[in-house]
Amino acid sequence: MDLNDEVINAFETIKRGGLILYPTDTIWGIGCDATNPEAVSKIYRLKQRAETQSMICLMNGEKMLYQVFKEIPEVAWQILDLADKPTTLVLDNPRNVAENLIGPDKTLGIRLVKEPFCYKLLERMKKPLVSTSANISGQPMPKSFAEISPEIINGVDYVVNLHREKRNNKASAIIKLTSDSQVKVLRR
Repeated sequence: MDLNDEVINAFETIKRGGLILYPTDTIWGIGCDATNPEAVSKIYRLKQRAETQSMICLMNGEKMLYQVFKEIPEVAWQILDLADKPTTLVLDNPRNVAENLIGPDKTLGIRLVKEPFCYKLLERMKKPLVSTSANISGQPMPKSFAEISPEIINGVDYVVNLHREKRNNKASAIIKLTSDSQVKVLRR
């Protein structure tokens, strides 16, 4: 399959409010338009997860980051510049995303991606992409496409046909930054 065809197919699904199953820069993820509350709810239902358990958004650059956060602590840029592996930042007071994506503490986890499929899809969407592990809540995270349960595969509207043989054992590091510049590592 061609990368550009997969981007177009995934984009068309997302535009219609659908869910995609896709490879990220870490593990396989379930995604949708981060500004569509109905699509976000579908992911919570599919994962059998409480809406109070937040999910993260993938973004492809500074411009998209500023669409969602009015203020970004300077330390965020330093962490992103120095990170040697995919790193999720949890930041305060997001806006312009579905309300049911925002954590009870008014935060949102985001990750800037360079992985070609995700990057090109985000370029086309011009909006953040929800990303959550491709498993039912409480079950182990799949390390490869082969480990994803049929329930998840059948529960999405489109399965991206790329990198199905790739194995990845690592989720991203998660670092929480507060507007008053406190830094807390939630996952290494």
